[in-house]
Amino acid sequence: MAEQRQEPATSNIPDSHGINFFTSDPSFGPLLRSFLGESTYNNVKDRLVDLGQRASDELDVWASNADHNPPVLKQRTRRGEALQSIEKHPDYVALERVAYSELGLASMSHRGDAPPPLVKYALTYLFVQAEFGLCCPVSMTDSLTRTLRKFGSKELVDRYLPMLASQDFDTLFQGAMFMTEQAAGSDTGRTVTRATRSVDANGKEVWKLTGDKWFCSNADADLAMVLARPDDAPEGIKGLALFLLPKVLEDGTRNAYHIVRLKDKLGSRSMASGEIVLEGAEAYLIGEVGRGFHQMADMINMSRLSNGVRAAGLMRRALNEALHVARNRSAFGRKLIEMPLMQRQLMKMMLPAEQARSMFMQIATLLPKSDRGEALAAKCVRILTPLVKFRACRDARKVTGDAMEVRGGVGYIEEWADPRLVRDSHLGSIWEGTSNIVALDVARATRREGSLESLGQYLNAQLDEAALPEESVELLRDVFKRASAAMDSVAECGRDESVREAASAVYNATSAIFMATEAARVGNDFRRLALAHLIVKHKLMPRDPLAPANVSADADVIRKLVDEAPMTLEEAMSLMPASLETV
Repeated sequence: MAEQRQEPATSNIPDSHGINFFTSDPSFGPLLRSFLGESTYNNVKDRLVDLGQRASDELDVWASNADHNPPVLKQRTRRGEALQSIEKHPDYVALERVAYSELGLASMSHRGDAPPPLVKYALTYLFVQAEFGLCCPVSMTDSLTRTLRKFGSKELVDRYLPMLASQDFDTLFQGAMFMTEQAAGSDTGRTVTRATRSVDANGKEVWKLTGDKWFCSNADADLAMVLARPDDAPEGIKGLALFLLPKVLEDGTRNAYHIVRLKDKLGSRSMASGEIVLEGAEAYLIGEVGRGFHQMADMINMSRLSNGVRAAGLMRRALNEALHVARNRSAFGRKLIEMPLMQRQLMKMMLPAEQARSMFMQIATLLPKSDRGEALAAKCVRILTPLVKFRACRDARKVTGDAMEVRGGVGYIEEWADPRLVRDSHLGSIWEGTSNIVALDVARATRREGSLESLGQYLNAQLDEAALPEESVELLRDVFKRASAAMDSVAECGRDESVREAASAVYNATSAIFMATEAARVGNDFRRLALAHLIVKHKLMPRDPLAPANVSADADVIRKLVDEAPMTLEEAMSLMPASLETV
């Protein structure tokens, strides 16, 4: 008699594959509409819905395959020609087609019919929930194009802009920036790559670069911005110049540099980062000698903003996964989301995820005003950009780790997205400036440029216009005033050891104000005001760690927040801190 086969138990492992990352995120659409206006939002809504579905379906599958099959450096062609190439997994190439060609994420801001920058960042926010690594080359291409248009000669802009702004996948150009050197690192003034000027047979000025670049992401890019020191230039930052380095010269030959090896990275494994040796490579001077670092800083700042967008996207994807598991997994006779301790863990992920989203959306809204020369907007962008890069990227590391824990042991397995999110999240705190470097930049913007004072003016004006309860407005004004005073003191006295603490306080106070005023903009849903109150309570007010808080009175409101349900003004006000005396 054949042995009877035991049927497996019903699976209790929720899988989010196939949910729409846009429509399952109830706050995103209304928030976008409030910033973009009805007409612009309606024009892009169908693309957002489509991308939200694809990010959860095919793009996520491609991203997983590309992550598990990193690029490979090929030294020769099959005919034995010494022409290097990077072999990318077909699914990574498929992702490139979507990002560069279908969505036009790198070229969108450089076309005549360019939409507001927030459209680009909203699409990127959804795309990164599937694929993180590719968003680095996309951002660098976008930033390189911006820098070229801002500082490059008309001849160079006319030559390269058509390819950089193209969505034809077979002819478009990708960009990169080759800045990092072994001895220099964050101390850019120690850059030793040399730039030698000469004149060719036709009397044309030619610059040739020689040196080693230690970390070059998108290593086979068609164009790269490179920092180098002209032979007769002084030491330090004042001696640096910015150059545009083409992979292929005008006569069709390959430029004189080669990739030594590709990096075996912890995260963003789908994208090729390498070490490059410049061997007299021809390049074009951008702007003036001695202004190279300041011109590159503009490109870096745009990359830092992109880092903030990517961190926000990673946190939202992690939160999506955690919420899906908590809502659908049962344990001890009830769903995980019904358990107060799980609700507390979910709220610890939701707050930083929402903070980062508000920050990048607000910066994206200010950016066009800054580019038009509005001084207040420019100073706000100047300080908000390092703030979001500093704090959101650090928060993403914890949020992705906590989401993995919600899924449990299964979340530690590489078949799921959680390990990839955790690995990718660590990149943001390192590239384009470590946390220490970027926090110091916040202090520099405060001390030298008065950007924090301008930000305070902007935030107070926002509060003046928002229809919010007076007690909330007073609370928010007060915490920002105190956070600003802390940063002013740290910056003025050069107390570098406290700069991260002060920058975190400014970030938390600023994001709380943004979120509260967004509640007034969205209308009929004060969920963001409730979140703003929680930021103040848990991140800006002291508490006794040995005195456990009694949260039972807030249980129903917290549950609504976790459920991402609309909230009344009365419910939002119930979460307002009781006292400001010890803030």
